[in-house]
Amino acid sequence: MDVYKLQKPDIVGSINTLFEKLKPGTEIFSFMENTNRPEYLFWDKVRYLPPPKGLTSIECWGLVKFLRKYSHSRVKSPIRDEKGIHFSWQSIPGLDLILHEVDMRLGGLIESNLVDDQQARRRFIASGILEEAIASSQLEGANTTRKAAKRMIREKRKPVSKSEHMIINNYEAMTQIEDQLRNENLSMASLLGLHRTLTKNTIDQEDIGRLRNNSDEIAVWDSARSVIYHIPPSEKFLKQEIKSFIDYANDVSETSQFIHPLIKAILLHFWIGYLHPFTDGNGRLARAISYWYLLKKQYWEISCLPLSRVIKRSPAQYRDAYVYSEQDDNDLTYFIDYNIRKISQAKKEFESYVKKKQSENRRMATTARSTYNLNDRQILLLRYLHKNPEATTTINTHSNINGISRVTARKDLEELEQKGFLVSQKIGKERPFSATEKSQELFS
Repeated sequence: MDVYKLQKPDIVGSINTLFEKLKPGTEIFSFMENTNRPEYLFWDKVRYLPPPKGLTSIECWGLVKFLRKYSHSRVKSPIRDEKGIHFSWQSIPGLDLILHEVDMRLGGLIESNLVDDQQARRRFIASGILEEAIASSQLEGANTTRKAAKRMIREKRKPVSKSEHMIINNYEAMTQIEDQLRNENLSMASLLGLHRTLTKNTIDQEDIGRLRNNSDEIAVWDSARSVIYHIPPSEKFLKQEIKSFIDYANDVSETSQFIHPLIKAILLHFWIGYLHPFTDGNGRLARAISYWYLLKKQYWEISCLPLSRVIKRSPAQYRDAYVYSEQDDNDLTYFIDYNIRKISQAKKEFESYVKKKQSENRRMATTARSTYNLNDRQILLLRYLHKNPEATTTINTHSNINGISRVTARKDLEELEQKGFLVSQKIGKERPFSATEKSQELFS
């Protein structure tokens, strides 16, 4: 299997000749802007941009590389390769605005603008964790539908395949981060524990919760294309650098230069992907660590964003962001730029979703409460059954989802049945409830 190598031109010597050609009014600065927006471009795309008159594409790429390397905004990260060369990154157009919006919105959007009660906030967080667990697992190969996975989690059904175990494990890990780990520093023990949670019943028992070693011969590869995209560093380097990673995650190795928490979360994401500390589950772990760091820094709305679902739409770009950063002079800007754009997209989609649901829910809830005197749990159940017309619920499921007693759950469901919104039948020991046509009237 071949190791993938980026194809880029030899630009040695092109800088001097290029400077001689630069004259006042040259369109090179406009060309430069086009290489940084709307995304940070590598040579494979820059080569197709029309160069300024009198210059070749290779000469322009030489200038791009020169100005990127010596940019006043370039920042050296603590991440380094086995040669001791540090990865670095630079600010890109529009980054400050996005970071400002993150600061203003990701910590209080729902609470201040869109939802006026804590219960709704908890529901959005619960839904976001569920969506992230499913999409993050699907990115790593979990082969099941989003609808089937959501039903499995909601009904607390035991997983029966590797794909279902991946999703349940991810859901448990995300819940653990939300409920506990967000309040704790990262340690080697908690890192290994998080890996155990993510990989139980999906890989060999002896590989769960242990760092890989040289004999594992791990590589990131694409079987369909028969190509290796990343060969992780040696066991010795991994054990050395994982300590630096943990210190950085805990803000122990902070320098005088402030790094925005969102940027730092992305760096932690990349660092895990680069070190590839385990035999499997590294992608899920990388995204979980990024999620943990932002929650620890009080960006609670990150729990709600459909980030992995957005990334899942462009898996090749996600892969390339890693490859560009590693193979183009350790330039982390590619990876930061990709993730920033996806976070911004996920934020917009979530805001649109919340506004839409708020409008729909307010209309439906008004009718449900004023006309039929239904409580919030009953309203949520009818919404779920409306979205999933083939679904059913039981007293146990309703009790588990809402954290209420079986007595209260039975009362909720039987009241809905008496009012004509649900119908039930006894099947063995189970008593599934399904929606009736009357329940659809609430949404018309």
